[in-house]
Amino acid sequence: MAKPKEKTAAPRARQKRRRSRYSADEVREIFRRFAVQRPEPKGELEYVNAFTLLVAVVLSAQATDSGVNRATRALFREADTPAKMLALGEAKVGEHIRTIGLWRNKAKNVIALSEALMRDFDGEVPAERDLLVTLPGVGRKTANVVLNIVFGQPTMAVDTHIFRIGNRLGLAPGDTPEQVEAGLLRVIPPDYLQHAHHWLILHGRYVCKARRPDCEACIIADLCKWPGKTCDVPAPLVPLEAVGSSQ
Repeated sequence: MAKPKEKTAAPRARQKRRRSRYSADEVREIFRRFAVQRPEPKGELEYVNAFTLLVAVVLSAQATDSGVNRATRALFREADTPAKMLALGEAKVGEHIRTIGLWRNKAKNVIALSEALMRDFDGEVPAERDLLVTLPGVGRKTANVVLNIVFGQPTMAVDTHIFRIGNRLGLAPGDTPEQVEAGLLRVIPPDYLQHAHHWLILHGRYVCKARRPDCEACIIADLCKWPGKTCDVPAPLVPLEAVGSSQ
């Protein structure tokens, strides 16, 4: 009698990679124009060192950069190191950031990450993503912002603007921020990666807006492959004054 065949687990379906709608030459031209328009994009969050930037980015979740700046100016004058933040204490940190959404939980995280920095890293902000994300309140996006701005690493911090643009334009479509991040890192030329996340954030905030994109003001309107665009003529490509980007 033949033995019945043992059932084997069905192979897990491989997740299909969603490809960019743009050729390599088209992507390079998109970022060439971004670079001409904003040669040196800067972040809008105010900070004085790596620690205060880390704190500011943690506080910026579900909050505006301008609102975070108003709250942290006085806070950072009193506490610009993990040791000083711990000495200030959770209650006083909370008093400084009461105008920021979710301030109670954020005050706890600021104290907890300060404790972790003192305990595990001698009070220094680590320059590695795997270490940064071990800190309370620090996720991949926050880590990427700090690595890019402070340590000059060509990371891609995918916020709501970049996630929207990656999918709307078909530049790097994905179902999750991690998929969009991986897609952008694949298609963006290495020589443009350092500032790429700033350019995309600024484009999403001021031009390719969530509710009503301003296609007439878009410098890549002729290249854009979004079916819903209202203009095929690119706006004049002229350098703008330095405009920051929020994370």
